[in-house]
Amino acid sequence: MISLQSAAVIRTTLPMVGEALDEITERFYGTMFAEQPELLDGLFNRGNQASGEQRKALAGSIAVFAQALLAEPGTRPGALLSRIAHKHAALGVTEDQYTIVHKYLFRAIGEVLGDAVTAEVASAWDEVYWLMADALIAQETRLYQEAQVDPRHPWRRWTVVERREETPDVASFLLRPADDGPLPAARAGQYVSVRVLMPDGIHQTRQYSVSNAPGDRLRRITVKRVASVAGAPEGEVSNQLHRTVRAGGELTLSAPFGDIVLDDTDTPLVLVSAGIGCTPMVAMLEHLAATASARPVRVLHADHAPADHALRADTRRLVAQLPYARAEFWYERDAAGEAGARTGLMDLDGLDLPADADVYLCGSLPFMRAVRAQLLRAGVPARHIRYEVFGPDLWLAHGEG
Repeated sequence: MISLQSAAVIRTTLPMVGEALDEITERFYGTMFAEQPELLDGLFNRGNQASGEQRKALAGSIAVFAQALLAEPGTRPGALLSRIAHKHAALGVTEDQYTIVHKYLFRAIGEVLGDAVTAEVASAWDEVYWLMADALIAQETRLYQEAQVDPRHPWRRWTVVERREETPDVASFLLRPADDGPLPAARAGQYVSVRVLMPDGIHQTRQYSVSNAPGDRLRRITVKRVASVAGAPEGEVSNQLHRTVRAGGELTLSAPFGDIVLDDTDTPLVLVSAGIGCTPMVAMLEHLAATASARPVRVLHADHAPADHALRADTRRLVAQLPYARAEFWYERDAAGEAGARTGLMDLDGLDLPADADVYLCGSLPFMRAVRAQLLRAGVPARHIRYEVFGPDLWLAHGEG
């Protein structure tokens, strides 16, 4: 719980700090990477740094955490902390790195806000930082223990058994541990970090959903090649995987993490995705089929065209195996080429969705915002809607989760 004295200071200074957070985090990252460039080798993704997504996510999470401390003294924003802790565990973040972040973050605060950062203000925000850091450290320690992972050595080599071309821009890689040891435990909906050595000698890391049932003897990840669009850089890791990885090669993976997982209940289930967001949904479908689930399941997917819809045949096959499942697809073009598909963007009007359903969303943020609004209008409670984001969680970080 934040102290009453610090709470009063945070309440007074939150507007000032919040307004400057983007500048603070930009300076924080710039200084930290200039003085400790080794942190860019595998821990921080350069693409997220270049786009500003990581900076915005950090700024938003700090603001949301501080607001939560003030709004509900003695409580912490559980969804925010859980999401960050799982992302950190998938990267092997260690306790000592919080001290490094603290050093550069508070230097940046002082440089940006200047004389406004009195000893009292610095002490109050220091308390907020360590409340958040200590909560994350505790969660990450538990995650490492449950996964039997040493955060100092979080990586394992996997052999590529097969590469499958799903679409012109999507490939699946079927993997088994190179040491022939047992597969680490996983739950449907989780992801792994893939650590790749880039041509310039720097490691880069990206998370990919496990796209098959966690109980299978092989792990599968399905990777979309991210092209350069409107001046944004291409996805470094995805393009390197598409260019270089073939059957017989090796990849370096973390253990599976992620808190958006399929719960083993009997409630109706609605799986909603767009584009490559289908990957965790297919893993959930495979798990349901493998366990002979009798849950009512609706699979709703939107894509550019049937030819761009990765794992489409797998989705059809798995839905056919489940007695109370059905799928509906929306395509922006060529919908006539897929039986029963609709033309255009996903529109839930007229669909009979059960109000007590558990809903899982995965896709771009604009897509998920639009679909979530439709679900709420259809009477689905917000607490029943869960979502997965590939990359920094800008949605949750800005208090919209």
